[in-house]
Amino acid sequence: MVKWTAKTLNLSLNTTANIFEGFNFAIIVFGIGIPLFRWLPKFLRTRSEKVRGDIESARKATEEANARLSAIEAKLSGLDGEIAGIRAQVEAESLADEARIKATIGEESARILAAAEQEMDASAAQAAARCATLPPIWPFSQAVSNWRLRPRPIRPLSPSFLGRRGSKRRARQRRAHRREKIDGSLL
Repeated sequence: MVKWTAKTLNLSLNTTANIFEGFNFAIIVFGIGIPLFRWLPKFLRTRSEKVRGDIESARKATEEANARLSAIEAKLSGLDGEIAGIRAQVEAESLADEARIKATIGEESARILAAAEQEMDASAAQAAARCATLPPIWPFSQAVSNWRLRPRPIRPLSPSFLGRRGSKRRARQRRAHRREKIDGSLL
């Protein structure tokens, strides 16, 4: 197209190419540049206003979040005191319950001991009454009067006692086995 225009206008090829470049430049400037320069400032202004508005709303949201955070921290700091108070109250209640239970156990054991002592006294009196009709062989009434129920702690069976019981049983079995041998040899 440049060659055809240069031939019809009788211009050199370089000059015609420079003219076309000028037209292309003018088309770009007038067709794209001017509308762009009219529209671009409005767009930038609205965009900067939107960014300012977003920054302002973010600042307000940050301030509200910080206020909520400080309120929550204040509640949590008071919560430590409440927890300590509840712990102290529960500990005091458990100590009071423990003392009450110990007192109840003491009263119950005293009641059981008194009832057992009364039973023993009644049994002793009954035995003494029966023995009064029998001829005196032994001063039973004197022995019965010395009987007293004394609270003693319950002791577990000692291993030496248990061992003796086992060894006695084994000894009896050995004796019975020997007798069977002897009886078998006599026959």
